[in-house]
Amino acid sequence: MSQVKVKGTYDVLPNESKRWVALESYARELFRKFNYKEIRTPIMEYSDVFHRENEGSDMVTKETYNFKDKGDRNLTLRPEGTAGVIRSFIENKLYAQNDLTKLFYIGPNFRYERPQKGRFRQFMQFGVEALGTNNPYLDAEVLALAYETIRGLGLKGVVVKINSLGNDASKAAYKEALYNYLLPYKDQLSEDSQVRLEKNPLRILDSKVPVDKEITKNAPLPLEYLDEESRNSFETITRLLDQAKIPYALDRKLVRGLDYYSHIVFEIQAEIEGFGSQNALGGGGRYDNLVSELGGPKTPGIGFAFGMERLLNALEIEGRELAPEPSLDAFFVTFDEKSKDLAFNLQNELRVHGFSSDLNYTNKNFKSQLKEALNHRAKFLVIIGENEVNEGVVNLKNTSTEEQIKIRKEELVNKLKELL
Repeated sequence: MSQVKVKGTYDVLPNESKRWVALESYARELFRKFNYKEIRTPIMEYSDVFHRENEGSDMVTKETYNFKDKGDRNLTLRPEGTAGVIRSFIENKLYAQNDLTKLFYIGPNFRYERPQKGRFRQFMQFGVEALGTNNPYLDAEVLALAYETIRGLGLKGVVVKINSLGNDASKAAYKEALYNYLLPYKDQLSEDSQVRLEKNPLRILDSKVPVDKEITKNAPLPLEYLDEESRNSFETITRLLDQAKIPYALDRKLVRGLDYYSHIVFEIQAEIEGFGSQNALGGGGRYDNLVSELGGPKTPGIGFAFGMERLLNALEIEGRELAPEPSLDAFFVTFDEKSKDLAFNLQNELRVHGFSSDLNYTNKNFKSQLKEALNHRAKFLVIIGENEVNEGVVNLKNTSTEEQIKIRKEELVNKLKELL
């Protein structure tokens, strides 16, 4: 039996989990302010939810975990959150409940890729999906939410990069122009990009291979092929971002990693010293055909996702403490079985009334119990000895001021309410 974790995964240990909980709580509260509701979908879906006919991204073609269940059905661990949310949106007919459906999710995803700093095979993301309209005002709101996610965390070395692929007609015209530009260089492109040329040449703009980057240096750009509708939509978005004083930068080669995007695409990048070359914290874009591709009614949508590992790493590098050190309201110090009996009962009473508390269960001596209480950052000690048991009292000691008082055991709850 293997005694090590699976490659590309990690353990969140007790001294680290508070940061994860704090980030999840932060995200939930922020999304609530923007009126997004939480949705939870399975971590596995039928494979055709992700392996759609026109989805040729590396994430889907190379990196998914696929398997057959005992009923010989093809299943895939979700590599991203959007497709599963859209499947649920269709299956549960959420489109019939509201003109606009605003959802958020938090959970693990799985991709088989080479593990590296900040990139894992099981990774956590939170994200949003807004479905029901292609109004550019909604696009601007989603961008504002993505930016506020970063601003509210206090990260400063961050830039929002945006681009537009245009509507279906604009995107098709651009793909044809890019294909014609790249075709003479086909034999010089990397092996992956030669495949992409036939399936989706836009993905070549994303290539990190030096020869591909050199070939695409003078390639045509999506913004050059926007029709009037697409141009007006993009100009409205940038005007609204300017009005809201949301900083952004135009990245004319930005296409994002999924084939279903159209119109606005964006990426949140961290320009933080020591963060490394893989500097994308998150990103997203508009998708107007994904719902219909998965069998639902024609419904436009837009969304984004952030990688939680990368966010926590950026916060650590910038010295931003998201979660204060946890502390206990009270720690019980006991000396024998009778005092431990009383402590056990009083502790349960405290917890019922909302106080956090603990006591030592391993029969440590007085000095070791004090050390344990301080390790737990206990605000008060409740000290119970033989005399206290006989008299029906406890000693309550403030660990900050060293002040100690003796009170009736029945008064403990009310006294802590008063002091805390």
